[in-house]
Amino acid sequence: MKVLVTGGAGFIGSHLCQRLVSKGNEVCCVDNFNDYYDPAIKRQNLKDLTGQSGFKLFEEDILDIEKIDGIFSKQRFSHIVHLAARAGVRPSLDNAVLYDKVNIQGTINLLDMCRKYDVEKFVFASSSSVYGGSRKVPFSESDKIDRPISPYAATKRAAELMAYTYHHLFGISVYALRFFTVYGPRQRPEMAIHKFVRSIYQGGPIDVYGDGSSSRDYTYIDDIIDAIMTSIDRVNGYEIINLGDSSPVKLSDLIELIEKATGRKPSKNQKGFQPGDVFTTYADIKKAKKLLDYKPVTDIKKGISNFVAWYKDRNSI
Repeated sequence: MKVLVTGGAGFIGSHLCQRLVSKGNEVCCVDNFNDYYDPAIKRQNLKDLTGQSGFKLFEEDILDIEKIDGIFSKQRFSHIVHLAARAGVRPSLDNAVLYDKVNIQGTINLLDMCRKYDVEKFVFASSSSVYGGSRKVPFSESDKIDRPISPYAATKRAAELMAYTYHHLFGISVYALRFFTVYGPRQRPEMAIHKFVRSIYQGGPIDVYGDGSSSRDYTYIDDIIDAIMTSIDRVNGYEIINLGDSSPVKLSDLIELIEKATGRKPSKNQKGFQPGDVFTTYADIKKAKKLLDYKPVTDIKKGISNFVAWYKDRNSI
């Protein structure tokens, strides 16, 4: 296979590129190394891939349609895995226009390239945020989701709809994978687990939003990569698929697990619940089991331990 991975220098993307290359596939990574977080972190993510046969890096923006067209015209991909996005719920509240451009127009650009160059297989990252503030749990792909509570969530749902349109009109097979709070080595630095661990080792307090009763369906990176790899092999028709652990963890319990893994107990800054955040996420993964033989195997205790070990090694602690 010859696979284009957009956002390939990021957390999930770099893990996917490594897995694809290790299996003998040709991989082209497109990433614009934007400053949402330190671009040096993204370059470090690709350190082990740089110079390997079967891996090419294109430092381009998916909004630059001429540059993207040039890549497609020369490379002739069999599959697209579209992970590039403007990430984060809270920042989207202040910059909805940017999120609209990157997450919707950027996706349309790639779908249009698939149409133009006859690429028939398209896998992309959606998000559990599309379920909004639903209290119906677990979240199922068949749930009605017409009330997103952040611009980020709205753009991810819009991308799903646009992908369906291209499937219907042009026969492109699409799997839209709704990720549920992915974590593990290389997790983005602004995400909760990474922030908590970093603050603890730096001797500072941690910010706790709400009373600790909110919960997330944390999903370990290796389980996500397994599912993406199977999706690449099996993508056919149009499907929306939840990818979570199906075991929500309360914020207070998460903090306790991190305290045990680090051996340190931080002070806490208690803060109010944040606009745009949802109270809980909880994935119904029956469809993923059926279509992808999906079976997450890394529980939260082991996953946190793995992350803390990686963080300590990365920062020589």
